[in-house]
Amino acid sequence: MASTLPKIPIFEAVASHDPNSTAIIHSLSGRSFTYGELLNDIAAAKDKLARNTNGKATEGERIAFLVENGYDYVVTLLAILGSHAVAVPLSPTFPAHELRYIIDQSQSLMLLSSDKFQDKADEVLKEGLETKPINYKPDKILVGNTIETVTLENPTSDKGGLMLYTSGTTSRPKGVLLPQTVLTAQSSSLLKAWDYSSTDHLLHVLPLHHIHGTVNALLTPLFAGATIEFIFPFNAQEVWERLAAPFLPAADKSKRKITFLTVVPTIYNRLLQSHKSLSAELQEATRTAISPGNLRLNISGSAALPTPTKAAWTELSKGNVLLERYGMTEVGMALSCGLEFADRVDGSVGWPLPSVEARLVDTETNEVIGVGEELDRDGKERHGEIQLRGPTIFHEYWMNPGATASEFVEGEDGEGKWFKTGDVAVRREVEGAGKSSQEWARGPMYFIQGRKSADIIKTGGEKVSALEVEREMLSLSQVAECAVVGLPSDAWGQKVAAVVVLSEEGKTGGRGGKAWGPMDMRRALKEQIANYKIPQEMKVVESIPRNAMGKINKKLLVKDIWGGQPSA
Repeated sequence: MASTLPKIPIFEAVASHDPNSTAIIHSLSGRSFTYGELLNDIAAAKDKLARNTNGKATEGERIAFLVENGYDYVVTLLAILGSHAVAVPLSPTFPAHELRYIIDQSQSLMLLSSDKFQDKADEVLKEGLETKPINYKPDKILVGNTIETVTLENPTSDKGGLMLYTSGTTSRPKGVLLPQTVLTAQSSSLLKAWDYSSTDHLLHVLPLHHIHGTVNALLTPLFAGATIEFIFPFNAQEVWERLAAPFLPAADKSKRKITFLTVVPTIYNRLLQSHKSLSAELQEATRTAISPGNLRLNISGSAALPTPTKAAWTELSKGNVLLERYGMTEVGMALSCGLEFADRVDGSVGWPLPSVEARLVDTETNEVIGVGEELDRDGKERHGEIQLRGPTIFHEYWMNPGATASEFVEGEDGEGKWFKTGDVAVRREVEGAGKSSQEWARGPMYFIQGRKSADIIKTGGEKVSALEVEREMLSLSQVAECAVVGLPSDAWGQKVAAVVVLSEEGKTGGRGGKAWGPMDMRRALKEQIANYKIPQEMKVVESIPRNAMGKINKKLLVKDIWGGQPSA
């Protein structure tokens, strides 16, 4: 039996790879799947999908799905793209009412679920839905099905793509529409910047309803012909054991070394914290596994990377340096440090990636800050909102033209609109950086100061970056975690405050052996940052809530701890 897939870049790439090379591995079971099997199974799944739409064409339709991370997820996602439909991945950790909202807002034609999450799908469909999606329960994907050949034919539509939902920290979650052409542009940009290749072996431990896990760690390595190995949900012991496997005295010859790891700072922290509990043999093998000669690229993103975490990883890994980058659901990856260690500057997210145009717009004057104009008349750094343009930028918020219009601004040069990220940065030249062979990594580097609404605190006429203060606080041995926020102040407009989780040392490291307190914090920070940046209030908590990507909702945090909203 023959089948077809549209001749779009992702399928052209998959079809061009060695059909016998390994595409996907499920780490714990050891099951692996080749690129040839993947292409066949995508085509078969696409055909089954078409037979289960009650006769309705799939072109441009939204198809929501609940499938566990692994081979079936990859096949499902790509089968939807192959149907010229819009894939809407759902997180099985979300409560039913949130999933209902996404299905209704996206007006999904279908809710597709695997056996594992069928009960969850039944709960979602049971009540409260305005739409009536088809509940499609596909057969278990069987490798090596009866398809003999897969032919790529000219596409009949350009309406396929991916829709991811924002975290909804400021309003109801919005559906971010990323057409197939945008996904291709995002992957192409990363292929050039990070040098993915068919020899890469990526360990995937991230959720797949976010841009980081989907584009950086799934679609782009598939474009390159790399191998993707899934361990999900994340488990520090299992990750360490997998990293170590090729380097143990009795090495498992079936386990290739991991060359590529891209995760969030909280995962690096959990790995670092758990490492000392490993056996001596495992400790040494893992240090070898993550050394620069074996782990080609270790990337941190989706939240700010604390300097102590970066330093501890470098020490543990015998010199490997974490690469920071900046991105968001609407734009994929936009800025990145370079591949050379000298281009991985502490606190910086680097330069605009290939094909990405970036600019800073002064938050006070609304003027574009040109290169060489980074300082004001008083010699202070100018804070500017990051605005982006290019083929990697999303097209629209689904069914929300008002929100779409408000987030774009016309370009004065007539070359198209700029997307307003809401993130504020400064730009500065860094001595010794930007000298490598990567042509895109040139000029002044970007340093994120935080969200325009939550992380830029204006106190007594001065601007304070919450992220800068957090970095300094996390360098203190008494602080395990912290979040810096702005509170209303009659005297200063806003005052700087901190929510802190104390380390073991912090619990006894204050005066007289008591728990570390606000005065101890002020003394410790006095030599590190300007006085007006030092938090005036400090609340100690047992834990700070974070989402799956390690981000903190500061508005909710302020409300929970101080019973109000942060000032504007």
